[in-house]
Amino acid sequence: MIIAIDGPAASGKGTMARRLAEHFKLPHLDTGLTFRAVAHALVVAGKPLDDEDVAEAAARGLDLGALDRSVLSAHAIGEAASKVAVMPRVRQALLEAQRGFANRPGGAILDGRDIGTVVCPDADVKLFVTASAEERAQRRTDEILAKGEQADYAQILADVKKRDERDQNRAVAPLVPAADAHLLDTTKLDIEGAFQQAVRIVEESQEK
Repeated sequence: MIIAIDGPAASGKGTMARRLAEHFKLPHLDTGLTFRAVAHALVVAGKPLDDEDVAEAAARGLDLGALDRSVLSAHAIGEAASKVAVMPRVRQALLEAQRGFANRPGGAILDGRDIGTVVCPDADVKLFVTASAEERAQRRTDEILAKGEQADYAQILADVKKRDERDQNRAVAPLVPAADAHLLDTTKLDIEGAFQQAVRIVEESQEK
C-alpha cells in the first residue's frame, strides 16, 4: 500500500505521515528532507551550491534511510535546499530515489508537495492536508516558542503566504491536490482529530 500525503508548509502533513506510518507499520519518507540532505552534503563538503554536477552526484549518493531530521531542519539548510531544488537533474535523481522508496515490497508513506501528482500518481491513497494560512502560522509560532526561541507571528504569517504562492505557481511540480486526493482541512482539528480522520480515509479506501 502506497500512501501519498501532500500539503502546504506547516499544514501538519509531516506529523500526520509519521503517525500513519507507525499505525500501519509502513516505512515513511519526508521528501522535503531529501532536498535538504543534498544541500547539507554540499555544505559539509564545502562545495558550491550552484554546481549541478556536484549536486546531482550528491543526490544519487543519498541513503534515504539515514536522513537526520534534527540536523536537516536547520534554517540555513532550508535556505541552501531551495537553491539545489530548482536544478532539473537533482530533481530527476531524487524523483527516481523517492519512487524506489515508494515501490519497496509492502509499500510506504511519502509526504511532500507533489507526491500524489508526480512522484506516486498511482498511489493507493492520496491525502491533501491543509489548513488556513493563519492557523499554520500560529502553529509554527507556537512550535518555536515552545523551544524557548523568539517568534514573530506577523513575520511567520507573511513567510507562510509567500511560500504558498511560490509553491503553487512554480513551473515544475506545483503544489496542487491530485484529482483523486482526499482533502483534509485541519484548521479546526487538533492532531488527534486529524489523525483519526486520516486513518478512516485510508481504511475506507482499503475496503473498496
